[in-house]
Amino acid sequence: MALSNTVIGAINFVAMLLSIPIIGTGIWLSTEADSSCVKILQWPVIILGVLILVVALAGFIGGFWRIPWLLLFYLIVMLILIILLAVLVVFIYMVTVRGHGHIEPSRNYLEYNLDDFSGWMKRRVRSSYKWDRIRTCLSSTNMCAELNQRYRMAQDFFNAHISPIQSGCCKPPTKCGYTFVNPSYWISPIDTAADMDCLQWSNEQTQLCYNCNSCKAGLLANLKKEWRIADIVLLLTLIALIAVYLIGCCAFRNAKTEELFRKYKQGYV
Repeated sequence: MALSNTVIGAINFVAMLLSIPIIGTGIWLSTEADSSCVKILQWPVIILGVLILVVALAGFIGGFWRIPWLLLFYLIVMLILIILLAVLVVFIYMVTVRGHGHIEPSRNYLEYNLDDFSGWMKRRVRSSYKWDRIRTCLSSTNMCAELNQRYRMAQDFFNAHISPIQSGCCKPPTKCGYTFVNPSYWISPIDTAADMDCLQWSNEQTQLCYNCNSCKAGLLANLKKEWRIADIVLLLTLIALIAVYLIGCCAFRNAKTEELFRKYKQGYV
């Protein structure tokens, strides 16, 4: 029994360690400028990671100090948390499966269309109330200003591999036919009727294309890239957690079997 409890405690210690990549993923998302402006995924991930840490700690204490009800609490609640993590992994994959960049002539960077993304993702940015807050947050960053410092010549900029959000928010769409002065300052063509985004563009550095659908699409493309990385980390952690949980269940069952056998030998059964 003592050996089984020690094994259970050790297994739950591993489960505690597995909460670290989950919490770390949430913290990483919160440090990314676009994710910190949208504030959708990071807090659910951090909260789930903290809950897994607390429950694993309860199982660790229950295993080493032989507290059966605490071990039972661990087995039930950890199963629920594993299911929630699995749901989150599947959800992230489903909402990020759509949305790809489009190649423009003589450009190395891609441009993005809002309609290419999933309905759930689009609803996060289509509301004017939500977008006003996000736009204010994005305009306070230096993501567009750093393009001006890095690229002086038009051809250098056209050959650059800029991020989706920079492509959507810091310049007018290529189809509008604007003339390059610097990455965030463009000369307007005579006819800007190609797209509504062409009319939304402003050389005012606090405005740029932050009101454009291309900016919303670029933001979603950036989020998709980051969320996919987070999803891979969460999936690997989920697989490890399932393995640890199954080993813990076997150890708990063996501990109960040893206890019944010991009582039987002592004449209680």
